[in-house]
Amino acid sequence: RPYKCSDCGKRFGEAPLFLAHQRGHATHKSYTCGDCGKGFAWASHLERHHRVHTGEKPFECPECGEAFSQGSHLAKHRR
Repeated sequence: RPYKCSDCGKRFGEAPLFLAHQRGHATHKSYTCGDCGKGFAWASHLERHHRVHTGEKPFECPECGEAFSQGSHLAKHRR
């Protein structure tokens, strides 16, 4: 993955995904976590982050049963 975010270290394989991610760092963080105060540019990211506090893991591997908080983590596990 050749594109690395200098703000958070996340890597991307495609430039459009990387650029969309970087816009999130520059955008006003209008969604704030009530548990820890972390801010997010998009409501969907706050919703995903909230699983850190609840422990919810809605994405389950059909092969081994291991559960994940994000679909992308399940996809990586299944590779």
